Amino acid sequence: MSNSIFRKDGTAQGVAKQRLIESLAKPSKRIIYDPYAENFVLGAGIIKLMGHDFSVWLSKKFVPGFHEHLISRTRFIDDLIKKSISEQVEQYVILGAGYDSRAYNLELPSGLKIFEVDQPEVQEIKISKLPDEIPNAENITYVSVDFNHQSLKNQLLNSGFDKRKSTIYTLEGVSQYITREALNSTLTELALLTPNSNATFFMSYVSKLLREDPKACFGMGYLKPEKAAKFITNGAAKVGEPWISLYSSKEIEDLLSQNSFTLIENKTLADLNSKYFTPVGRTIPENHIFKIEHFVVAKSKV
Repeated sequence: MSNSIFRKDGTAQGVAKQRLIESLAKPSKRIIYDPYAENFVLGAGIIKLMGHDFSVWLSKKFVPGFHEHLISRTRFIDDLIKKSISEQVEQYVILGAGYDSRAYNLELPSGLKIFEVDQPEVQEIKISKLPDEIPNAENITYVSVDFNHQSLKNQLLNSGFDKRKSTIYTLEGVSQYITREALNSTLTELALLTPNSNATFFMSYVSKLLREDPKACFGMGYLKPEKAAKFITNGAAKVGEPWISLYSSKEIEDLLSQNSFTLIENKTLADLNSKYFTPVGRTIPENHIFKIEHFVVAKSKV
């Protein structure tokens, strides 16, 4: 199996589905809004007929907190991108872009150079599903990488990436699907891309406790956490994208440090509940809390 950080689109569709569901909520109640998500979801019309409330209720019947977890991850990254822009970041690199729509969904400045990195076949599918006209189209560069024969660093540099400019990188929902060697190699290349400039790096990772102590990955009183853990991991495996690499917080911090990044934030849905859901009257009860996946922000050491 290739060490590529890019995979099939089964889970990408799943994440887009949750973005679509959340976008159907009333404006005063929703956490995120993505008008492009429906383009990537099979059966989007049925989901729209079902509506937000029923779709979320149905999700809770299978795995309570799953929808809220993915939406909080989306919002966390959205906020990070907006904050980085306010700090005058000049380049945005979306690693394993898949069906990510931030390049045209968020109101990004015209001066921001955006690089979407993925396998060529995935990019072709994505582009074919998008409307003919999308915001920021002139600022987006699609960077195709075949990790069996090409270097991420070289492909980005050949596509106009500037090593002197401040950059934010995002690697969302990917680390669990790739080998540790592949993640380390990716981080090494990112460090080489921005050796003397400010860089921010976001990544998510799945906690090793999911296998060692599943109860620790859910809130107090969560019903049948072991069953929920199996449902999620088995679901990923069934679409050909098994989870193969899980980490402790110490391992992630060390891995980042070894590649010239300093850990700044490490959050889960438990930390974001009061920030995102409580203000709109949707506080998640403790027995529905997810702590399986962590959201990490790191800064380059310059």
